[in-house]
Amino acid sequence: MSDAPPHHWPLTTHLHDERLPERRIPEAVIRRAVKFPHRVQRRPDGTVHYIRAFREYGGRYLRVVANPQRRRLVSAFWDRRLGRRE
Repeated sequence: MSDAPPHHWPLTTHLHDERLPERRIPEAVIRRAVKFPHRVQRRPDGTVHYIRAFREYGGRYLRVVANPQRRRLVSAFWDRRLGRRE
């Protein structure tokens, strides 16, 4: 699975077991954000941030953080700093 695209990378246990239920984010929504992002940010720390607005969640932006070196999705949250998309 080392050549798998990011939307197929596994979620960390912490993200899957703790953060997703706490933040009420379905895994399918995370996969969609990574597969069809509106924006991609490559950060100096080596992480890649996939950002997508979801109409069905009131236009809120979901930010999914990936670690390409480990080929894992490590965090996901509704990014309030970006507001909402009309």
